[in-house]
Amino acid sequence: MLAKPKVAFFDFTSCEGCQLTVIDTLQTHLGLLDLVEIVQFREAMSEKGDDYQIAFIEGSCTRESDEQRLRAIRQQAVIVVALGACAHLGGVNAMKNRWPIEDVQTYVYGRAGRDLYESYPARPISDVIEVDYAIPGCPIDRQEFVRTVQYLLQGRKPRLPDHPLCVECKLAENACLNKLGKPCLGPITRAGCHAICPSHGDGCEGCRGFISEANFTYMREILRGHGLSDVEIDAQFTMFNYYQLAAMGVDAPLSQINGNGHRRHAADAEALPASTFAAPKEA
Repeated sequence: MLAKPKVAFFDFTSCEGCQLTVIDTLQTHLGLLDLVEIVQFREAMSEKGDDYQIAFIEGSCTRESDEQRLRAIRQQAVIVVALGACAHLGGVNAMKNRWPIEDVQTYVYGRAGRDLYESYPARPISDVIEVDYAIPGCPIDRQEFVRTVQYLLQGRKPRLPDHPLCVECKLAENACLNKLGKPCLGPITRAGCHAICPSHGDGCEGCRGFISEANFTYMREILRGHGLSDVEIDAQFTMFNYYQLAAMGVDAPLSQINGNGHRRHAADAEALPASTFAAPKEA
């Protein structure tokens, strides 16, 4: 790695909240700007340089045309970092994969949507190019971003924790939300965000992805204890992690499987075309 490496930030399908978190972080960690040269960052600068060694990519791949751009970034960059849940997991964008893409386009954009807006099932960027590291979360944790940059500049390998968020809740001396009657996916979710949501009274929704030994059976029993139906629990599991669970096929810890996806709430039936509930088409 060069003494002062050139860094670029790229965005695909996302809310760009992770890049805004980076901008906020740089305001309180100005020393990082002395260590790197940012050559491309649409959220923060109008200049655009194509000579960079480290690429941070936010957003999932949701169009065929995205693939060529991703491969060009990968060809240029020495290191590629997936920035946030959409790039890392597919994120909330992957929920649309539950239905035929043509029906999704029509539902969102009207009948002309299929022709006006290019789209296909959402994927994490690692499904298209090799990704060296990931910073999970929606949005990312600013301290984890700083730590990752520091490790990269030192030639060290950033490692994601593989223990549940509950560990950080205990360290923060939080009362367990599940014990207090509030659904929380902390027992199966990857730590690393300092339990920010539970620390403010909100249950974890799994935006950092699941730990490798997640006990979905026990987690489902906990959520049933909160009065959630199996379909509602499926919705909790898949809010950020649909792509990963769909890839598991029949082994996915979902209660109802319909083709490659799980069924939607019956109450939503009137809001969507009848064809929405057909089994998703094979790729």
